[in-house]
Amino acid sequence: MAYLDHNATSPMRPEAKAAMERAFAIGGNPSSVHAAGRAARALMEDARESVAALAGAKVADVVFTSGGTEANWLVLNGAIAAGIERGERFTRLFVTAVEHPSVLANAVALGERVAGLRVETIPVNADGVIDTGALRVLLREGKGRALVATMAANNETGVIQPVAEISRLVREADARLLVDAIQAAGKLALDGITADADYVSLSAHKIGGPQGVGALVVKEGAPFAAQFLGGGQEVRRRAGTQNVAGIAGFGAAADAALRDISKATEALRDDFESELKALAADVVIFGTNADRLANTSNFAIPGVSAETALMALDLDGVMVSSGAACSSGKVSSSHVLAAMGVSDALARCALRVSFGWNSTEADSRAAIAALTKLVSRARSRRAA
Repeated sequence: MAYLDHNATSPMRPEAKAAMERAFAIGGNPSSVHAAGRAARALMEDARESVAALAGAKVADVVFTSGGTEANWLVLNGAIAAGIERGERFTRLFVTAVEHPSVLANAVALGERVAGLRVETIPVNADGVIDTGALRVLLREGKGRALVATMAANNETGVIQPVAEISRLVREADARLLVDAIQAAGKLALDGITADADYVSLSAHKIGGPQGVGALVVKEGAPFAAQFLGGGQEVRRRAGTQNVAGIAGFGAAADAALRDISKATEALRDDFESELKALAADVVIFGTNADRLANTSNFAIPGVSAETALMALDLDGVMVSSGAACSSGKVSSSHVLAAMGVSDALARCALRVSFGWNSTEADSRAAIAALTKLVSRARSRRAA
């Protein structure tokens, strides 16, 4: 089996599994003062240091969550609520057109629920790169404080956003910045990307850690009101007993991912795309004129639907994703590709191949072999 869907979930690293086994053996509530509780807390705090190092953040700023979606939800809701409490009311919330639904959907919900909050979308160009000129105009228009949310890198296309320029514009406007670094973590050095961000979201299972655990970095001084109450965990920023085993696995995966950043998968990705172009001259690879994550290739072969391709590749033992979101068995066009101006017909042919820490040349060859069969069948049908 060739697994090429690391942007969805990267298989667990052996280091993460071992760390979780140690945590399971210890047991204990990290809030308890007895030996088992202290041992659990020590594991958790070691992991916090590892995640902080991956994020380029201070250890005290790391808040563990149930995943990246919760981290984004906590920021958007917590920042807005804290602004109201502290008299720093946010009146504008800007999100890019290519954000993950955990940002987009919550932004829309906040706009409907919070009086006086205007939610606007920052456009992107044909390669999926944020239009910083449009952001500059948006920040200058209107009154009141703004919160800006941007990905460091897109989960579908791998396109890397100009976070340094965005940060500069945000600072000039005395606004606040959320950087969703979930896809960039482990693939890019984050310290330069997140240096000026007020909030950073992360997820363990994207870097070979366990599912169901993530982290939110809340910089000192950034407005933030706890959304879960009833306990003093995470310095009263998120109540509830922590997932010690998951956090331990996250920490181990963070250590491994930080070591592996220099071991780029770019050669695998580039060789795959070269073979892809030889296979189908009309293939469209999205975001090629922009900086992209070295592991991600989002492409479409006109006339070969993603729905058909996913099933055919899976039968051949090759696991990839579509550039479209599936819901209840129906495939709808990707909002990311739509924001880039890609036609609906082409978007419905989009596939995403994403390499990871255990990917090999054999995985890439298997994908090309399966695609070769698929394209051959499609051409035969058209010829008939």
